[in-house]
Amino acid sequence: MVNIRMKKVSRLGIIGGSGVYDLPGIQNSDWIKIQTNFGEPSDKVLIGNLNNIPVAFLPRHGKNHQFSPSKINYRANIEALKICNVTKIISVSAVGSLRKDLHPGTIVLSDQFIDNTKFRKNTFFDDDITAHISMSDPTCSNLKNEIVTIAKQSKINVIDKSTYICIEGPQFSTKSESLLFQKWGADIIGMTAMPEVKLSREAEMCYVNLSLITDFDCWKVEEEPVSAKIVIQNFKKNLKQIHSIITNLTNNKNLINKCTKGCQNSLENSITTKLNNNNKITQKKLINIIKKYYNVI
Repeated sequence: MVNIRMKKVSRLGIIGGSGVYDLPGIQNSDWIKIQTNFGEPSDKVLIGNLNNIPVAFLPRHGKNHQFSPSKINYRANIEALKICNVTKIISVSAVGSLRKDLHPGTIVLSDQFIDNTKFRKNTFFDDDITAHISMSDPTCSNLKNEIVTIAKQSKINVIDKSTYICIEGPQFSTKSESLLFQKWGADIIGMTAMPEVKLSREAEMCYVNLSLITDFDCWKVEEEPVSAKIVIQNFKKNLKQIHSIITNLTNNKNLINKCTKGCQNSLENSITTKLNNNNKITQKKLINIIKKYYNVI
């Protein structure tokens, strides 16, 4: 069961990627099992406080990294954070670089995405209720600017514009694919930002992807092709910078104030289906997503 007190405060959600299975510095914390209408999340959610901010942390792959990118239940993960009253999400991930000037160890904030996945459930609205969400600007510029400011104050270099291409995985790219993605205009490559960013927008939560470059994928012939060992080693080597940004960010007690960019009202006028007795079952399934606008039958 969810602690009733947890629902009374807005929270910053943090999704941990490869190598991030806990949240150092969190206080008054407890791992809570969340039941969602879309199945089991990757793991329990760590609820607590980090400095001045209530937070909810979820390890994307599970605490034992038991879920591959294609097997993650993204809908359950995002709904679990919604149930925890998360209003803004920082998604941490390891990525490869598709550019010569983006070296391993660089932290990148993606503002655009290319979805090259094939087998994932990428919407909450796939039954008999339809919603059309705008994805022109998929991340929250307010939250991104907060991170950039904190990074500068901490003297951590952050690239604040990039295009992230998300592949299905769990295999890494072939060289031909890597070169093709460069031609498409992608700057970095990963396996998990999609459909997270789409689902977060449908759930009306601000979303920012905070990526750490661990490798050059496989397009750069003078470099060793990416492997899981390289990714984990380089991520752990630079993880302190990620922790520093998140920790310093949560010193701002106004961080989780209402967004002024419209992220938290993205469903308004987006549902095109008339809600009635014919889709009653789906309404109940979507209650945590649509209850702001509709009295579910």
